[in-house]
Amino acid sequence: MDKYVGKRLDGRYEIQEIIGVGGMAVVYKARDNQENRTVAVKILKEEFVSNEEFLRRFKNESKAIAMLSHPNIVKVYDVSFGDLIQYIVMEYIEGITLKEFIEREGSLRWKDAVHFTIQILKGLQHAHDKGIVHRDVKPQNIMVLSDGTIKVTDFGIARFARSDQRTITDKAIGSVHYISPEQARGENTDEKADIYSVGVMLYEMLTGKLPFQAESAVSVAIMQLQRDPQLPTEINGSIPLGLEQITMHAMQKTPERRYQSAAEMLCDLNQFRKDPSLTFEYRYFVDNSPTKFVGDIGTASVAEEPETDNKEKSSIIPILAGIAVTLIIAIIVLGVLFIPKLFSGTGEEIACPKFIGQKYEDIMGNSEYTSNFVFEPKWDTNEDYAYGYVYEQSETVGEKLKKDAKITLYISMGQSTKKVPDVYGKTESAAVSELKSNGFTTVISEMPSEDVEAGLVVKTEPQRTEVVSEGAQITVYISSGKPTKNVSVPDVVGMTKEAAESRLSDEKLVSEVEEINITSDEKYYPIGYVVKQEPTDGSAQVPEGTTVKIYVCAGYQYDVTVDLPSDLAKGIYKITLWEGGTMIDDGDTIDSAKLSSYTFKKMVSKELDINLTVKIADKDNNQYDLFDISVNNKTGRVSETYSYEEYPTSGSGDAGL
Repeated sequence: MDKYVGKRLDGRYEIQEIIGVGGMAVVYKARDNQENRTVAVKILKEEFVSNEEFLRRFKNESKAIAMLSHPNIVKVYDVSFGDLIQYIVMEYIEGITLKEFIEREGSLRWKDAVHFTIQILKGLQHAHDKGIVHRDVKPQNIMVLSDGTIKVTDFGIARFARSDQRTITDKAIGSVHYISPEQARGENTDEKADIYSVGVMLYEMLTGKLPFQAESAVSVAIMQLQRDPQLPTEINGSIPLGLEQITMHAMQKTPERRYQSAAEMLCDLNQFRKDPSLTFEYRYFVDNSPTKFVGDIGTASVAEEPETDNKEKSSIIPILAGIAVTLIIAIIVLGVLFIPKLFSGTGEEIACPKFIGQKYEDIMGNSEYTSNFVFEPKWDTNEDYAYGYVYEQSETVGEKLKKDAKITLYISMGQSTKKVPDVYGKTESAAVSELKSNGFTTVISEMPSEDVEAGLVVKTEPQRTEVVSEGAQITVYISSGKPTKNVSVPDVVGMTKEAAESRLSDEKLVSEVEEINITSDEKYYPIGYVVKQEPTDGSAQVPEGTTVKIYVCAGYQYDVTVDLPSDLAKGIYKITLWEGGTMIDDGDTIDSAKLSSYTFKKMVSKELDINLTVKIADKDNNQYDLFDISVNNKTGRVSETYSYEEYPTSGSGDAGL
């Protein structure tokens, strides 16, 4: 049994089974007991752990890769650099490799190939923008999810594998089919090498075949340098011409003749996807100085001519070819190094700007810089510069450089890197205190949570245990309690107070009751019934827990108008309104010669029908019952005059006060 299966790394990652073996590392399925999730753990093989230079570069690159965050790149959660074990913890993907998918399906529909390639290029462009070149793009490193989503994995690994060994051996057969010609020559490479590899994968998806195949890795590498592949349409006639042109343009042997960025290739693919009849003005594999022989600059280990048949040649031929290769390459190298210097006085020279102190992404976004120079980014920790800022450059400021001169920019990953502390479930003050004590700055934000009590930390961004630059800003999300839902406000007008409160409670709304008197010009509701509500719209959407105000009828407020008898003696009177033996409206002093009716203002009653008496008093304060009336509160008007009582008439003398 493997020595790691069943073990727990750092008390956290419980190794379950091997899911992949590569040239540098073994990949395991594991359980992250702290985050309660399944992860993939890539453990570096022991033969690499003892190489100090390799480990230094591996650590720096791993930290940079952990900064990548893109939906088409497998997320790196954690990296660990112990004395005996080095590992990377990654997102676990439920899917198959693109290589397995191609082998299962054969050639893919061109629409599927375009769909996959666009996602791969989006992930690569994100990495290239961060200064990270993959250098080992192949379908074995591309995961296909069940919904068709693509995830690119193994960023930066190939760089280390070739750092001490540039000789191509048969062990490289899995990658050599996809490497660019400049990689086959052992030269320094940039993002255009990834573009070539994407072109090869697109070729394979469209045709079901690799562009170059041979029995040995060395032979394949030589073919990458010397041979032109068969056109895809000659293998699969259903491939649109425009898509073939895109594929072959990406596979140009000279980097300068390829797409110069993933974004540039994406642009063509997006245009083609909108119009599959579209074609492009690209010429295929025109090489004015084709390489006839190939060998490794530092060794004589690559020394083969392409095989023309399957029979073995005499053993003397590879030896002679190796000598010839070494001699020719030496001449070419000398020519490349010294011939341009003979003409160095004739080209345009540009003063090297000062890049130190500038942000790398700002430099790459400045067309004045990118149109004149070629930049090679190198990331490392730095005590004096913040993350993403250039702290050193290879060329001196003001130095005269040729157009397209290469400048190496050394970019800071921050003073140092740290893991984000685990503050999940802690109070806001405790979390902020712990994060600040570790050198981080904090921003507080609220979010609802079904599981975390209000006031406690739900999560952080970046997440706990992620490796970030020291001093980075951490967003702390505090639970605001269970998430609220929006509900429709029910229409409760016309219900009793109790029924309305119950109905609102059912919808998890709070009722606020106010009793009011209704007037005769309003719609009639019995006492104790809801007259109106706020919000008034029964379809209004509000969060659960919102207060709805309901207005309940407490009584009737109205004006009582009475007509004065026509034979009432003319004079000045005091008019009042009585209910039983109680005066309920003090009334006014009136002149019966001038008035034919009188209105008692804003009388309030809790009864629906009431009997009232209108009285008048003369100058001697003699009280007279003018008449008895019945009032219906639905209208506020006198509904019936019962009787006229004793009162002064016009024939009985002066009634004035």
